[in-house]
Amino acid sequence: MTADVSRGPSQDIETPLHLLRRFGIEVLVADQQSAVVEMSMPLAGMRNPFTGQPTIAPLGLLADAVSGMSNHFRHQGDEWTVTTELTVELSPEGCGMATAHGAPPVVAAGRPLGPRDAGSSLSVYTLSCDGVVIGGGTVRSYFLQPETVDLSEPAETLNRHEHTTLAELMAVEPMPATDDVRVLRQHADPFLNNAVGIVNGGIASAGLELAASAAVNTGDVPMRTASVRVNFLRPFPAGETSRYEATPLRVGRGTAVADAQAIGDDGRPALVARITAYR
Repeated sequence: MTADVSRGPSQDIETPLHLLRRFGIEVLVADQQSAVVEMSMPLAGMRNPFTGQPTIAPLGLLADAVSGMSNHFRHQGDEWTVTTELTVELSPEGCGMATAHGAPPVVAAGRPLGPRDAGSSLSVYTLSCDGVVIGGGTVRSYFLQPETVDLSEPAETLNRHEHTTLAELMAVEPMPATDDVRVLRQHADPFLNNAVGIVNGGIASAGLELAASAAVNTGDVPMRTASVRVNFLRPFPAGETSRYEATPLRVGRGTAVADAQAIGDDGRPALVARITAYR
């Protein structure tokens, strides 16, 4: 998640700076020696394109950026990092506080959790809003040496306006429901790719949450996401058929669980996720 432009990782190959700018993410602390990282991102006004309800889906991007960079700061030599697991946990009031009208940006603070081993590193982060801790989670990263890395900044592909939606920021489009399955198209947008040419892991995590949340929000009283767990299986290329698919496992009176997967343009599942939501 970060890179050394001269010889390896000082710039983040997974969450490049232009992607942070698109989503209004500000880097507050990035201490390479301690591997402590803090960033902020506004959530107020962001809506799920399926339901029109406030959404915490972009926290997947914030978590990936913060804890991914913390992991990356522990690289050696020409190593880079890619995310292999990501979790988000929110307190009962966390969703409401973070997405309320006029709410201040959510601040994520990440740091290493235990020593790195030969191939991977784990970091933990907390989420706070208006000085109140509302959640946290972990990100596990794997160290590797990719053959091709493109650190150039692509031209902006989005024509921003006063009412730009989350769906526009993410280049996604909800498709008609089929039975219980919710499908969210992921259009190709080079601005959303990481430096190895695939959809950024935080963007994909957000897409999974949007689809899964829609799968359990079929009633009149909204279900608020409380936990998200994502596993990264393989690269997620975007194209004509790339999409997120989600199905509910159980929707009860007060809680619900749904599974989702990101399917690349090659037709293979690239990421899988499970969310839990509560009324």
